Amino acid sequence: MRNKILIGLAILGFLLGIGSAFFMRIQPKPQPPAFKPASNPYPKGIYANGIIESAQTSGANINIYPEVSGTVQKILVAEGQKVKAGTPLLALDDTVQRSTTESARAQVEVATANLASVQAQFAKLKASWDIDPRSVSREAFDTSANAVRTAKASLELSRKQYQASEALLSRYVIRAVSDGSILSINTSAGSYISNQGGYNTYTGGFSPVLVMGNLNGDLAVRGYVDEILIQRIPDPSQMSARMSIRGSTVNIPLKFVRFQPNVSPKIELSSQRTERVDVRVLPVIFSFEKPKGITLYPGQLVDIYIGEQPANHKP
Repeated sequence: MRNKILIGLAILGFLLGIGSAFFMRIQPKPQPPAFKPASNPYPKGIYANGIIESAQTSGANINIYPEVSGTVQKILVAEGQKVKAGTPLLALDDTVQRSTTESARAQVEVATANLASVQAQFAKLKASWDIDPRSVSREAFDTSANAVRTAKASLELSRKQYQASEALLSRYVIRAVSDGSILSINTSAGSYISNQGGYNTYTGGFSPVLVMGNLNGDLAVRGYVDEILIQRIPDPSQMSARMSIRGSTVNIPLKFVRFQPNVSPKIELSSQRTERVDVRVLPVIFSFEKPKGITLYPGQLVDIYIGEQPANHKP
């Protein structure tokens, strides 16, 4: 009986092994791609990573840092809002500086009153001197005149200190230096910020307090060409480029704007200033016309292919 049970278990194990091997050989059918991957539209085109940004005549977006350190008291704008030059964007807690400014103003008032007092005293001595020089000693006259000069100098110094304190107080309100749109706000009320920006909890580094783009909302794309491909970049007069939007089949023609003639480490796309890489890239800026019905935002990563126009191409 016992042998029969052992033989039965062996047969069962053999059958299970054959079944497992059969099912393991069955390959699952792969899922179709969610979108068609970007392909090179040029016979000898080169590839570049790209990032969409607000169109600027020079540089990239406007990164705003405070000139003074302090706690954010109130944020006066919202992301996506269009602002004019001089518009208040953010207010810092200015309690301590306001107290300093009030103290400086009080010193101006004291210096003004002191000057008026010594001037009145000198005027009396001078009037007496004009009537009879013997009525006032020379020492008293000179001492009073020196007191007036000292009071004037003290008042001038107090006024300069007050003006400097008042100018510093105005920096506790960050204002837009040009017309533009608010792209991002990287702080919140109650957070502490400095001239290094605001601490970013996710990256462990500091970010600009606010980022602004141009007022019209025009977009450009900045491509990063690997240094080993720089020699293959076509002449700008014959350059043709296309941008593929990741996650879609959208393909947009690009127009060359300029090179940023500074080959730099490829760290821009990750925004990690402490990242160490061996790859260096050349930034190339393109402009494009945004198709209707397509949603694009600054900071969006794209794929760029750069090629050369045919010899008989007419722009």
